[in-house]
Amino acid sequence: MTVRPQPMIAVADVEKSSAWYCAVLAATSGHGGPEYEQLLVDDAMILQLHKLELGHHHGTIGDPALPMGNGVALWFQVDSLDDAAARAKTAGATVQTDVHYNPNAGHRELWLRDLDGYLVVLASGGGEDFAVE
Repeated sequence: MTVRPQPMIAVADVEKSSAWYCAVLAATSGHGGPEYEQLLVDDAMILQLHKLELGHHHGTIGDPALPMGNGVALWFQVDSLDDAAARAKTAGATVQTDVHYNPNAGHRELWLRDLDGYLVVLASGGGEDFAVE
């Protein structure tokens, strides 16, 4: 049995969030539009975006009266953390914790906030050549 996570988050503006995630993660749009988006890397869906206020057939994804992103961390392992960090900074990402070494995980990380306040962590892969801070 194979399980592939395909998280969906509620966002205020699907198209702006899509552009932000595409820039930061070097992803591409797999659907597009103002209500729903699928973000792809190497033709695999890594994240879904859904307009907060729309219910469609399933009801709303989140409660518009509550803050978005509270208690959620979207964690992405990337091939090159340095390249991803440069993309994030070029995209104007809000940096919560700049690139640092996480001794518990044995890799480097960059902690960001997306346009809706979700915590987005970019982590280096195993075996990356770097000096421990």
